[in-house]
Amino acid sequence: MSSINKIFLFLKNEEGVTAIEYALIAALVAVVIIATVTSMGTKVQGTFNAVDAALP
Repeated sequence: MSSINKIFLFLKNEEGVTAIEYALIAALVAVVIIATVTSMGTKVQGTFNAVDAALP
């Protein structure tokens, strides 16, 4: 097999591209989850502080 054929087959192979796409999607999902949990955590903490202040 010649070098040109090997290069062509390497460029045509899309398995690595799919793995990278899945990794990027997983990273994006992780960022969204972290942002959501952080935002909700701040709101929940504020609610607990308000309840704590209202109790005698």
